[in-house]
Amino acid sequence: MISLKNLNVYVSEKQILKNINFDFEKGKVYALMGPNGSGKSTLANILMGHPSYEIKSGRIFFEGEDITDLPVEKRSQKGIFLSFQQPLSLSGVNVFQLLRLALSGKKDPLALKKEIDTLAKKLKIKKELIERSLNDGASGGEKKKMEVLQAAVLEPKFLIFDEVDTGVDVDALKKIASFIADFKKGRTILVITHYNRILRYLRPDKVLVIIDGEIKKVGDHQLAEEIEKEGYEKES
Repeated sequence: MISLKNLNVYVSEKQILKNINFDFEKGKVYALMGPNGSGKSTLANILMGHPSYEIKSGRIFFEGEDITDLPVEKRSQKGIFLSFQQPLSLSGVNVFQLLRLALSGKKDPLALKKEIDTLAKKLKIKKELIERSLNDGASGGEKKKMEVLQAAVLEPKFLIFDEVDTGVDVDALKKIASFIADFKKGRTILVITHYNRILRYLRPDKVLVIIDGEIKKVGDHQLAEEIEKEGYEKES
């Protein structure tokens, strides 16, 4: 699905990611963990094509195509999705209006409205949150569930959830994890997290540990449990 080849990434002449090589396979869930400032969100942003990050060497391939120089909107059109760590609020625009614009000409408005309502029920999102301005008055957990809903409607091929578990209570966490697990068929999902708690419910196929801009270790879900007990120093 996505292959990273010898990737070296800088911000304002400071190197953040160092010689990253990894292949994300179709139909699998990956978890990316690491201490603060290790490069987790940088990796998410360069996958999405954020212009503030400079790739000085290395390439990114998506389904065999070199997308290293593609802008954000082109990557989005190809099927890459990145959620916000802190989802934005949009005054005067509800989620149906936003997604209708994003999917103009691709989905029938009535079918889209029905799909949103169905997904909202699965995620236990209150009807009033769907109808009011996007994320207006929503809690942290409700905002994260709305991000997951939008991702599901857009049907991307490669989904990146950056700290989707932050500020989420245990009930919402279970719903989000279950939904992501059910949604992975034919797609690739990358979950960036500081904690093991969402991974207990999601059970990723692989856990990547990034420290000081380098992938130090790759393992299964048990690696996340080891980190929770022993911290990151052992992996350094």
